[in-house]
Amino acid sequence: MKSRTTIATIFALLLTCIYATKEATKKKKSKLYVPQIDCDTKAAKIINPEFIAKCPSGCQDVKYRVYGTDIYASFSSICGAAIHSGTIDKSGGKILVQKVAGQSGYKGSFSNGIRSLSLPRWRESFIVSEGKPKKGVQYPSTLEYSSSSNTPVKGGSQRKEYRTTAVPLQTTQGAFTTAKAAIRTTEFVSTTPKPATIPTTVTTTITIQATTGVATKPPVAIHKVRDIGQVQAVQGRTQNQAFRGSSSHASNRNIARPNTGLQRQEPIVSFRKPSTSPANLAIETDLWKLGSSLFDTGFSSKEDVVPKPLEPVSQGNPNCKVDLSFLIDGSWSIGKRRFQIQKQFLKDVAQALDVGPAGPLMGIIQYGDDPSTEFNLKTYTNSKDLQNAIEKILQKGGLSNVGRALSFVNKNFFEDANGNRGSAPNVAIVMVDGWPTDKVEEASRLARESGINIFFVTIEGPDENEKQNVVETNFVDKAVCRTNGYYSINVPSWFSLHKVVQQLVKRVCDSDRLACSKTCLNAADIGFVIDGSSSVGTGNFRTLLQFVTNISKEFEISDTDTRIGAVQYTYEQRLEFGFDKHRTKQDVLNAVKRINYWSGGTSTGAAINYAFEQLFSKSKPNKRKIMILITDGRSYDDVRGPAAAAHQNGVIAYSVGIAWAAQDELEAIATDPDKEHSFFVDEFDSLYRFVPRIIQNICTEFNSQPRN
Repeated sequence: MKSRTTIATIFALLLTCIYATKEATKKKKSKLYVPQIDCDTKAAKIINPEFIAKCPSGCQDVKYRVYGTDIYASFSSICGAAIHSGTIDKSGGKILVQKVAGQSGYKGSFSNGIRSLSLPRWRESFIVSEGKPKKGVQYPSTLEYSSSSNTPVKGGSQRKEYRTTAVPLQTTQGAFTTAKAAIRTTEFVSTTPKPATIPTTVTTTITIQATTGVATKPPVAIHKVRDIGQVQAVQGRTQNQAFRGSSSHASNRNIARPNTGLQRQEPIVSFRKPSTSPANLAIETDLWKLGSSLFDTGFSSKEDVVPKPLEPVSQGNPNCKVDLSFLIDGSWSIGKRRFQIQKQFLKDVAQALDVGPAGPLMGIIQYGDDPSTEFNLKTYTNSKDLQNAIEKILQKGGLSNVGRALSFVNKNFFEDANGNRGSAPNVAIVMVDGWPTDKVEEASRLARESGINIFFVTIEGPDENEKQNVVETNFVDKAVCRTNGYYSINVPSWFSLHKVVQQLVKRVCDSDRLACSKTCLNAADIGFVIDGSSSVGTGNFRTLLQFVTNISKEFEISDTDTRIGAVQYTYEQRLEFGFDKHRTKQDVLNAVKRINYWSGGTSTGAAINYAFEQLFSKSKPNKRKIMILITDGRSYDDVRGPAAAAHQNGVIAYSVGIAWAAQDELEAIATDPDKEHSFFVDEFDSLYRFVPRIIQNICTEFNSQPRN
């Protein structure tokens, strides 16, 4: 009896285990499998209208472009959009994707470390949310791709190989040679299946023919093809048409038309697409390229050549003689479409400038991580050749290191060997998408001090929320001359860039307004106020005059550049020479040597008043008034009142004290901040040490102040 009870108990336990195992199996089977997608996967590639997918880590890179905010264009990176929306972070995770209708416009923004781009319109959109399944909704465990590069095939199914061959397209008769290409409908060939997942192989054969006749516009279905990637995009569309069983161009493709004239059969070009690259990659941006053609023919017939008279080559616009460098943005953030818009803008500017040896010359530098010269000033001397060269420029990629590019221009571009003419103003126009990824202030200052006029054209600049991500705030104001916006143009959208062509050309060609060609070394009136009191002595006075000479010779001196004047004082004052006396550097240096030591007391306050009346009141309006006062002792009169009056009248005052000079008086004489305008040494022989610092301070201040 006991054994029967034991057997019953064991049997009951066995049934319980079997039931539990079945329930666990059911739960395991019902668990949702989430497919993995790549960082560069676009929503347009996936057919499923709603799905859950898992993003890997590292999808925040700028090369995974995103278009829109909250609602994204379907050729955006899905995972990039998910990070931008805040659904996941850069470590990846599960997301829910829902396809929605296309929008009339997509606004770019900066969010969660990703800058999305603006777009005028697109045919399909999507939104992303947290990757939790909705109740009652069945989500696919395998995603369908519009042109799959790795199609999963279960056991018992067939693998299909797609073969596409070419047939001639219709043309009409005419007088010159053109090229034709066509794609025939797709055949499906069944092969023996394998139980494992088999990648789909797509082979496309395109036949190119040369036929004498009038060229007609290529059919829409193949109009956008420009490279192998785009051929792949076409074959993707052809496959879809075959699946539907019809094509909008089928009737035209399959009707043979007689051709007249000489024909030449070109070799068949076959492109084989590897299974690891999606066939529709080219659709993402190249469908937006307007005005592109399928093939450049490259064919000609001697019988069809009609001699034409040579058109006269323009020597350039003589009213716009400038040496111009364009710094174009080749960073990843700009994207292919915007890079093409930028090139079109350059071509429009080249046309409007009327490039030529007697007018403007133009070179181009592309910057990303590092700058490189596309071509220099002397490479092309007419607008037509220049435009053709611009069209061939390829995007570099990388970051937006504008500061590094400006340093490159300053050190390498405007050289005689590169076509710099010397007699023409040097102009650098910097194109910036958004904002630079490095600092520009120091590089811009050095370039301007070298006589380069810097213009900035910024497109789609940061909004209020994005400004916190900018490396250098107010970078445009720090980079260009502050002349009420004359040297900077902000364009709200890349799609309105063409509207500023004439505005930019007009500013560049107005040489009278190129104030930045006036640098810190050639745009000042500098007046030296020299202490000739008895305490200085004859020997030290000659050392003091050498200090004046060392500063003066650093400047470009002429009637239209920097001018030099000098006053010597004791109890009394004497004008040694005024600003309009000497017009060359050598004349000024000789005049300084001829100053005779006076000897007497020290009335520094009266000397400041005298210098203002005799020198600075006669300064030109476009000159910066700089006073450098040198003394070795305390003044017998008040210096604060005269110094304050000079400051109020626009005089920038530097004070240099030696030996017994009073520190409080030196600070009162100097323009604020005192530490940058006031200097002191114990002995005359150490004066030379201050020459570089004074020059540097004059230039720094010159570049930080507005001037018209």
